[in-house]
Amino acid sequence: MLSNYLGEFLALATIHFLAVVAPGPDFAVTIRQSVRFGRLVGICTALGIGAGISVHVLYTLLGVGALMHTTPWLLTVAKVVGGAYILYLGVSLIRSKPKSSVNSEKNAEEPLIEQSLFKAFGTGFLTNATNPKATLFFLAIFTTIISASTPLQIQALYGLWMCFVNALWFVIVAVFFSSNKVRLLFMRLGHWFERSMGVILILFAGRLMLSM
Repeated sequence: MLSNYLGEFLALATIHFLAVVAPGPDFAVTIRQSVRFGRLVGICTALGIGAGISVHVLYTLLGVGALMHTTPWLLTVAKVVGGAYILYLGVSLIRSKPKSSVNSEKNAEEPLIEQSLFKAFGTGFLTNATNPKATLFFLAIFTTIISASTPLQIQALYGLWMCFVNALWFVIVAVFFSSNKVRLLFMRLGHWFERSMGVILILFAGRLMLSM
């Protein structure tokens, strides 16, 4: 039975992977978390991002995605909420203050978890779950690539695959950017790095608001 949907799955998997690796709010937040708080927090953030995909999968399978597609104001509300959260993250990063070089080197060599793992997971989850671009992506995927005749359980497997790929990719990003050498480099840039991540997030939020 699964072999009957191999072509559909490959098309979906390819497009989804290209969307995942393209830099966006998830990427910026994962880097920031990994550099500032260390590997474990970065990984928890990545797992939260992967779990956040389940929100989009769930409402799409329940038909809410189709409802949002035919009811413009619902989609507008989703954009406003998502844009506001991304803007909040961006502003909080721009307000980052400089750290001493001594503390930077110490934090890079011995990461201090200044953020709970639960909060890290929640940050990743909310970043993805409230991202309107993900909403638009799933609306496009489930209305163009996936056939209406594809069984619900097959579509659910597609969703699980996308959750897994998202989590795996950002775990890799977290591991890379939390290595001592990379962290030390970024910690030396300190507040400038965090502020640049903030600007990127604000630009995403601004672009989103202008598209409404």
